[in-house]
Amino acid sequence: MITAALVGIGGMVGALLRFAVDSAFETLRARRRHPVPPKAPFPSGTLMVNTVGSGTIGVLWGLLLNSALEAHWYEVLAAGLAGGLTTFSTFTVAAVSLWAGRRKIAAVVHVVANVSCGLAAAWLGLLATGAV
Repeated sequence: MITAALVGIGGMVGALLRFAVDSAFETLRARRRHPVPPKAPFPSGTLMVNTVGSGTIGVLWGLLLNSALEAHWYEVLAAGLAGGLTTFSTFTVAAVSLWAGRRKIAAVVHVVANVSCGLAAAWLGLLATGAV
């Protein structure tokens, strides 16, 4: 029961971090906005949180495999914190929005960048812990 509560708290913290990153990117975008804003801006904040979250989970998985992290802490930090930080739903909606907004190249770049950066970050996390 305590682990479940901690996963919930971690998820809340991760979601708040994701909100902060998205807000920061929107603030930067608003400062540079032209008189006519683009229909669907490239979701840089989503790419950042998904990459950082994937790397975090890679490090945590590596620590778990090396017995340097207990399983319940892996659940709290991976499912809770990193799971709250990362976002598959926003990633997919952004891809569809870019595509529907006739920014097909940006949509493809968004999908490829999220998947490849996420995989690379997770792999680097495992490498950093000596798990692979």
